[in-house]
Amino acid sequence: MAEKFNVHATGKRKSAVARVYLRPGTGQITVNRRNFSEYFPLETTRNLASQPLKLVNLGAELDILVNVQGGGPEGQAGAIKHGISRALVEMNPGLRGILKKAGLLTRDSRIKERKKYGRRGARRGCQYSKR
Repeated sequence: MAEKFNVHATGKRKSAVARVYLRPGTGQITVNRRNFSEYFPLETTRNLASQPLKLVNLGAELDILVNVQGGGPEGQAGAIKHGISRALVEMNPGLRGILKKAGLLTRDSRIKERKKYGRRGARRGCQYSKR
């Protein structure tokens, strides 16, 4: 990473962790050294990840570099959304009210519940046999 990035923040969702770096630029988003639309082929995940940029109308003025690991596409998109929101607030504290009202600064803490002993899953018990 030879270039200087102005702001960086971390976003999390499920088991995905995204490190987001912002700098002034032309609106290019790079995820794990790949183009944004190449990394997220589905439009729904692209919309989810870029939601904070659309809300504050800063998509075309910033270059964004993202390193994300863990989880699946939806969890990673959510982690990127959270990281971009936090980085935008760090860059411009005046945006905090808008992003907070939209619920983009709150970390979604819902994660998979662990399997318990004596059960088939987290809560599902064994099938009861009457005979």
